[in-house]
Amino acid sequence: MSPNNKEYTLDDILNNINYIDDENKINVIKNAYEFAKEKHANQFRKSGEAYITHPLSVCFILTQIYADYETLAASLLHDVLEDCDCSYEELENEFGPVIVKLVDGVTKLSRLHFSTDNDYLIEYYKKIIVGMSEDVRVIIIKLADRLHNMRTLWALPPDRQKVKAKEALEILAPIAHHLGIHKIKSELEDLSLRYLKPDVFYDIVERLNNTKIQRDKYVYDMKQDVSDLLTEHHINHEIKGRSKSIYSIYNKMQHGKKFEEIYDLLALRILVNDPQECYLALGIIHSKYRPMPHRFKDYIAMPKPNMYQSLHTTVFGINGYLFEIQIRTYDMDEIAENGIASHWAYKENNGSNKEASIQSTTEQKLQFFKSIIDLSHENMTSEEFVNSVKDEVLNNNIYVFTPKGDVIELPKGATPIDFAYKIHTRVGDTTVGAIVNNNIVPLDYELKNNDIVKINTNKSSNPSKEWLKFVKSTQTKNKIKSFFTKNERDVYIERGKYNLEKELRKRKLAFNEFFTNENIEKICKTLKMKDLDEVYLNVGNLKEPVNSVINIIDKQEEKQKVKQAPKINTDADIVVAGIDNVKVNLASCCYPIYGDKIVGYITKGNGITVHRLTCGNLEMLEDRTIDVSWNEKQLPNKRYLSCLYIYSNDLENHIDDLKKSISIQNIQLDSIKILSSSNYNIYEIDVYVTNIDNLDKLILLLNKNDYVDSVERIYK
Repeated sequence: MSPNNKEYTLDDILNNINYIDDENKINVIKNAYEFAKEKHANQFRKSGEAYITHPLSVCFILTQIYADYETLAASLLHDVLEDCDCSYEELENEFGPVIVKLVDGVTKLSRLHFSTDNDYLIEYYKKIIVGMSEDVRVIIIKLADRLHNMRTLWALPPDRQKVKAKEALEILAPIAHHLGIHKIKSELEDLSLRYLKPDVFYDIVERLNNTKIQRDKYVYDMKQDVSDLLTEHHINHEIKGRSKSIYSIYNKMQHGKKFEEIYDLLALRILVNDPQECYLALGIIHSKYRPMPHRFKDYIAMPKPNMYQSLHTTVFGINGYLFEIQIRTYDMDEIAENGIASHWAYKENNGSNKEASIQSTTEQKLQFFKSIIDLSHENMTSEEFVNSVKDEVLNNNIYVFTPKGDVIELPKGATPIDFAYKIHTRVGDTTVGAIVNNNIVPLDYELKNNDIVKINTNKSSNPSKEWLKFVKSTQTKNKIKSFFTKNERDVYIERGKYNLEKELRKRKLAFNEFFTNENIEKICKTLKMKDLDEVYLNVGNLKEPVNSVINIIDKQEEKQKVKQAPKINTDADIVVAGIDNVKVNLASCCYPIYGDKIVGYITKGNGITVHRLTCGNLEMLEDRTIDVSWNEKQLPNKRYLSCLYIYSNDLENHIDDLKKSISIQNIQLDSIKILSSSNYNIYEIDVYVTNIDNLDKLILLLNKNDYVDSVERIYK
């Protein structure tokens, strides 16, 4: 059983929350305990303990990182909605909307079946990160919940132990790290290693125990020496010996380090009052102890993404042994150990000056979550989403500056365009040039850490589709795509409005009489569209014929249908309403194929020509249309000509590859040719297909090629 597996009581919690001085808030925590104790009565954990010991332990863990009273109350209640006879309404009536939302958030996360297999991991990331948009404290409670479960993991069968340990190590520990909660992150990692690789874990433990007496002596002597040195220079301070976590030792050994070469096995942490004293202490220590080259890091001037701040240096200390020394302020130490949760502790004291002083820090820290939340709102697939999160938020980032000195976080490989859109969408849309470190650079220039970036804009400029080929951030790509989608939408709406009004003039119908509120509602309801703009859009992009929209209202203009049942010519592709043995041609402008919606046009002396309902030429023809339909009995073995444009994103010749894709679908290729532009190729292909499904499958297959931007069925 873990030494951290003590059974905690309400008194332990109350003794640990001296940072909360409001009796009303303390009473909320007490009431939450009593409520949970009553709801969990007669329930037991797999370890054999009364169930209430679990929420008590979770709550105690959170007091150690100075969580606020609402988080503590919610942690005591976090399982009552899931495991007890308790409704959302009952809990809200008892504890209010904030606490019940926290409990509900944890409950939803608990219902997710975590898995480290890729498919499940993608869904897990998507749901958990979107969940953070409600309140990050939900995640903090979940981390504490999992930590206590890891402490009692011995109660599960060995196969389940490994599954849970892998989840904790690969999913939850990284989130704790990005929240800056070192205490939870470190213990989750060590416990995970204990169950995943027990031999390695206990080997490191044994090595640490064997060298403990010697290490403790070196650390004690060095601690005394450094303390005397700082006191001599009148720097108030506190020095702690710092132990390295077992998992971090394992991690370094995995990267080729020998146990004896891990410098920070001998380590000190020095706490001082303000940042200036951090640098002063560093200079004093370096004046006596020679620093090891390339081992100095300044995380005070350049904090980590989770707002960790500290000076790191490695020096040759007493007897020539290497010591890693961290120097930070007391406030920096609290943030480093307890993370974002500790910020709510300041809010417990309404009159505290500290609250104002850390407001800026809190906002910067929350920027991490804003980045994730922004991603969750983008229109992308699950796989794109999780890759964005891993690449742009949880992995390698770079930090560049605006000319005013503001730090901007970007994914590694980002360009000035990514920087511009990170500043503001409008800045990105109007970018015309970039200056990095006072030098003009191309827009596809790869930014590096500490670059100072200035963006030149022109309010009349617009994005270029070429940018999509080199920008790094998925958010940037989606903002560029969104610009073009919106512009195209506006064009289609205008075109649809124009075509509808043109047809109304042709029918001599007044606009104001046709577009009454009642008529608009009827059109939208019939076509299942939300508003008139959507109707215009679908008319403009040829998804909805003009006449079919107007005929919803103007029924008297519909053609009088021939009432007699049609006679079917079983040898013909097309059945013409009420007419047998008539000459029928398929229009060569729109190439109708089996499955298309079609209409017949009565020609002068050449029978009936069949067009697709969306054919633009119908509007220019005289109003002599007739109902026609496909002959279901005759068509299965017929093939129909169709023409496609394939828009590529390069100038390479992909004809052979396209031929291969077409042959896979058992489709007959009639011709293929290249229509070149300055930056990419357009391929015009004529194919023979059996029906619309056959053609749609081909278009889908062609779109999967990396070099294909889009495929369009065209009219001639």
